[in-house]
Amino acid sequence: MSHSPVVLLVAPTGAESEGYRGYCLRSVAAAYDVVLITQEEPSWEVPYIRDCVVVPDPTDQTQLDQAGQALAERWNLAGALTWTEWYLVPVARLAHRLGLSANPVEAVLACRDKAAARQLFDRHQVPSAISCSVRSLGEAQAAAEQIGFPVVVKPAAHAASVGVVRADDAEQLTTAYRHAAEAAAQGKESTDVLVEEYLDGPEISVECVTRHGSTTVVAVTRKTVGMAPHFEELAHCVDAADELRETVAPVARAAITALGVTDGVSHIEMRLVDGRPRLIEVNGRLGGDMIGHLVRLATGIDLTRAAADIACGRTPALTPTRSSAAAVKLLYPTTSGTVTRLRFHGTQPWLDTVYFQRRPGDEVLLPADGGDTFTARIGYLVATASTGAQAGDRAEEAARGLTVHVRPRTGTVRREAGA
Repeated sequence: MSHSPVVLLVAPTGAESEGYRGYCLRSVAAAYDVVLITQEEPSWEVPYIRDCVVVPDPTDQTQLDQAGQALAERWNLAGALTWTEWYLVPVARLAHRLGLSANPVEAVLACRDKAAARQLFDRHQVPSAISCSVRSLGEAQAAAEQIGFPVVVKPAAHAASVGVVRADDAEQLTTAYRHAAEAAAQGKESTDVLVEEYLDGPEISVECVTRHGSTTVVAVTRKTVGMAPHFEELAHCVDAADELRETVAPVARAAITALGVTDGVSHIEMRLVDGRPRLIEVNGRLGGDMIGHLVRLATGIDLTRAAADIACGRTPALTPTRSSAAAVKLLYPTTSGTVTRLRFHGTQPWLDTVYFQRRPGDEVLLPADGGDTFTARIGYLVATASTGAQAGDRAEEAARGLTVHVRPRTGTVRREAGA
């Protein structure tokens, strides 16, 4: 009989969830008894959980509250946790209703609603982007004229760069607005569209842990984005010795304070404009795309375990135990269509992970053809090294061992190597 504290986790299930968040569940289950609320019957998760309640829609507050109450009656819950963007607000509300530690709901709402976040950044003088919230194409055109092209058009409340498009002129703005508005219509916290100043410079994220209002900046993630005018994330790299951490730490802490975040792990996206950090957004959760895994490989710090510890009222371990680097290369085809062949060769001792989320017969749809991260990506690979530059180079080298055959919708077959 286990005597570990019990943590309530709200997270999706399925093969893709295992590929991107399996390391998170395994980390939490190593220290806690996990009870799960999810949308489908668990499969690979079964060895790591003690109990489960399946609900049709975990974003529905009534369904979530009923499931949470049922688990609270069966278990002595120590905390509640999610690493899923769309579950952040309902899980915060559930935690408070169960008497568990959690960020103020208002702070989580501010993280989810980028318009509210921009207002708080302005009020607290946190360097951010000029931003206007709009509800029509006419308002978007007026905002773009006021800000000046190029602009970025995005949903106020979404994730994974879905619906985020750069517009360089009025004609592109029309297409960008329609794309962003379609994505924004799915928002729970806001259905607004934002027209923002384009921040021209390298993109990074800052991985932070906050406990009782005190924030530790754990790592900086260097990012590669592409597929313009979209902002698809193509690669991430974490170097424990990255000197940029000290440069961006004050802005990261100021952003967390401005939003009212008091506890938990945050993934803060910025761009460096003329070498100075400017805020894109604050995500009140562990970063996606295996970033938490990269941080652990590079520093030894387990951000997932830190999130669970804080949720359960414990002090997280944030002292680095190693100093190295790790990079993830996110794999995409060069055309939309049907995957007919997928093969990887070239295993190396520094190659930590190779993961495919597609199989022959699966359809892939790139952002240029109306798709997004969830429809376009084939998988990822993770490489380790002593420096960030070397880790990135190794990830690119490994990617050249990937061969993909995709049959475009025109009916011809295109062969892609190193996609």
